[in-house]
Order: sequence, then C-alpha cells, then structure tokens
Amino acid sequence: MVTSDQRRRQLAREKFERQQQRRVERQRRNRRRTAIIGAALAVVVAGTASACAAGLFDAKDDKGGKVAGSAPDGAGKKSDPCKEPAPGEVAKLSFDKEPALSVDKSAKYRMKLQTTCGDIDLELDAKNAPRTVNSFQFLASKGYFDHTKCHRLTTQGIYVLQCGDPTAAGTGTPGYKLPDENLKDARIKGGTYPAGTVAMANAGPGTGGSQFFLVYKDSPLAANYTPFGTITGGQDVLKKIADAGESSGQGDGAPNATVVIDKATVVK
Repeated sequence: MVTSDQRRRQLAREKFERQQQRRVERQRRNRRRTAIIGAALAVVVAGTASACAAGLFDAKDDKGGKVAGSAPDGAGKKSDPCKEPAPGEVAKLSFDKEPALSVDKSAKYRMKLQTTCGDIDLELDAKNAPRTVNSFQFLASKGYFDHTKCHRLTTQGIYVLQCGDPTAAGTGTPGYKLPDENLKDARIKGGTYPAGTVAMANAGPGTGGSQFFLVYKDSPLAANYTPFGTITGGQDVLKKIADAGESSGQGDGAPNATVVIDKATVVK
C-alpha cells in the first residue's frame, strides 16, 4: 500500500521528469533555431561580402551598395552578342607600390580596349587625374588588363559596365591603392556621371586600384569616383552589351554578353 508520503514523492519525481523533458525539448528547439538563423546569417554575410568586394559604389554603397540578388536559372538571360575571347591567359600580376609618376600632364593619352564585343576608345585626362592615368598606362604596358572579363553590368538606376578586375569577381587589385582625383570636375558636380564618363570603382576614399567603369547612360552617383577619361568611340558596343542584359535579372550582375578585354593599350 502506497503511503501519502510515497505518493507525494512519486508525483514530485514525475513532475521533475516532465520538467526535465520539457527542458530538453526546449534546448533541442533552440539549437535547431540557432542553426537555421546561423545558416541564414552566413548567406547574408556572404552576399554582403560579395557586394562589398564588387567595388563600384563605395565598396559597398556601395558600391556594393547595391547588392545584386540571385535569380532562377535563366532569369534575365538573352543571347550573347559577342565573339569568343582571343587565346591567352590573364596575367597574375601584383605590385608592391604605385608606379612612379611619369606621364606628361600636358599631353593627351588614349586607351583602346579591344574586346570580344568590339573596340572601345577612351581619351584619358592626364591633366586632372595624373596618378590614375599614370597607373593605367603602367598596367596596360604590363598586359595587366589583357584577357580580363568585364564582370559587372548595371541596368537599373545607374548604367555602367565595370571592368579591370583580373579575378572577374570584383575583388582584384594591382596590389596598391590610388588616391581620389578630379572629384571637383564640373561634369559630376550635380550628382550625375554623364554618359561617356570613364571613372574609377572603389571601396571607399583612397582605395582606387585597377577596376573602372564605363558610363553608357547618365547615372546618378555622388562625386566619389575619380573621373579620368571620356569614351570617344564604341558607344554602339556598350549599347550592344547593355541590351543583352545582366544575369541576375535584378539590374546588377554579370553581363550576359561575354565581355572580355582581349588587349588594352595606352598611347600618348
């Protein structure tokens, strides 16, 4: 016969066991929830890191600022209007410091981008952006841009094609950083980079490297990106690339066109 005291102990033990079971269940649910949240955060962080590395817009804004999202396979896809890249490999070059300034600030420099989609001609502004132009002349002479892919196209809000990254991932640099130049240029004073502008991508003030963007349509951007040249030929090439769209379907992603710089040259 169970005494009242034994019954109380039994009930207390059962209550304790129920509490323990509920505690275990809570811990299991918390671990599951933490794992899910952690996985979600990992995706967010990875996406943010990719966007920041992209360069244009403040690493971030950036420039980054605009984070290109993912889309279903085939979203935004159009036919590729460009030819196959020329044979050759991207040179794996890195330099310890910015090249010594040797450009003639009073001279006119021209840069030709021979791409798989057609030639794009640029006139570089050595007078107002001497260190940037000096760097591009140096890098082009080393073959730094040859066989590199233009990795970013924006088609909503701002309208640029971004190139100059040997990694084609938005993270490449020549190993040194360039200061901002020519940010008081009257053309960009009103917060718009006009069509035809050639400017540096960056990850914040004083972080220019080798990545640059070609503005194919007036684009509202703060005056934070060194304008160092003008597109003098190949606007039809840029239109062809833009018309083919970008891969994310959200206005900011890799061009659907296979835009590869077969050869880049700078001449005085």
